[in-house]
Amino acid sequence: MVSITWSQALAWRMRQQLLDPIGTTSVEVVVRRLGAVQAQLDTAAELAVRTRRQRSRSGEVARALADGRIIKTFAFRGATHLLTPEDGGVYLALRAASRMWELPSWQSYYSLAPSDWPVLREVVRDALADGPLTLEGLRAAITARSQFRHLTTFFDGNPWSLLKALAWQGDLSFGPAHGRTTFQRLDGNPRWAGVPELDEAGPRAVETYFRAYGPATRGHVQYWLGDGLGAGRKRIETWIAGFGDRLAAVDIDGEPAYILVEDLEQLAATPPTTAVRLLPGYDQWVLGPGTADAHIVPPGRRALVSRQANLVIVGGVVSGTWSATRDKLSVNWFAEGAAPPGEALADEISRLATILDLPLQLSVGTG
Repeated sequence: MVSITWSQALAWRMRQQLLDPIGTTSVEVVVRRLGAVQAQLDTAAELAVRTRRQRSRSGEVARALADGRIIKTFAFRGATHLLTPEDGGVYLALRAASRMWELPSWQSYYSLAPSDWPVLREVVRDALADGPLTLEGLRAAITARSQFRHLTTFFDGNPWSLLKALAWQGDLSFGPAHGRTTFQRLDGNPRWAGVPELDEAGPRAVETYFRAYGPATRGHVQYWLGDGLGAGRKRIETWIAGFGDRLAAVDIDGEPAYILVEDLEQLAATPPTTAVRLLPGYDQWVLGPGTADAHIVPPGRRALVSRQANLVIVGGVVSGTWSATRDKLSVNWFAEGAAPPGEALADEISRLATILDLPLQLSVGTG
């Protein structure tokens, strides 16, 4: 068994996530590499992508969405995420596997039997056939059918759970915003690869996770695909077991983990890094392994990170938080960590200032 340190493991993961060195790839390749990018806030999602690109432009994520190079839909934990149309169906397949719309509670709440859903899905796809619709437009198209008129109440209140079920089955995704939320068909995108069968989707999702977030434990995979998508513990264990000798065990400072065999040599040869990166809140760097991973997030700071604080990482470890105004970037350095790396931090702030197009001056405090 190969033995490495956590500093090496995080350095390799930073490489895989295009954080050290910074990537030279396109927006869609960044999204594909990470598997998903949390997109509750457009500004944070764009920064998550741009901070992984040596050269980037404001609005590039919106342009990639408009071009169909990436899509925006409901995915992990029911939140909105950026996915690629080629791989997005993999995660939708896992999320839809539980077929929650067939649960008695769903049937009772929405007054929809399982047999109603094929018709509802067809109505939605037909309504979006001529282009994106606003929420109001989609509501009108659905409730025009007498069979679904009772859904007016849900559209007037909270329609999101209903829309999530349609999104997870691949019938719609978010469309161009233009100041208002819109929805569009996915199969109108020539890059859309559809929702694969679960037995194909599961191993693909596991492989992507190990490539971006490895070395990882089975618990990490369960957190990402189980807690995040509700894929089911037994299914996930079966998918992991199916890799057989494609997975190699590694010892990380006395803790067992796994990596894809084809990545083992590079992992073992990766030296630790002291690279400093300024990341947005809810960045995939912490969402992928989870904020409970003490190797990345100091346990005493978990609540702060979970509240979407912007993150300063050093060598992959969350070491502080940051906030920016029009002329100043304030860093709150965690008191339990090493002294702030002045020159490296200043260089990263200069890079962020270029991305944000702001003349940022540094202010550092400790807390």
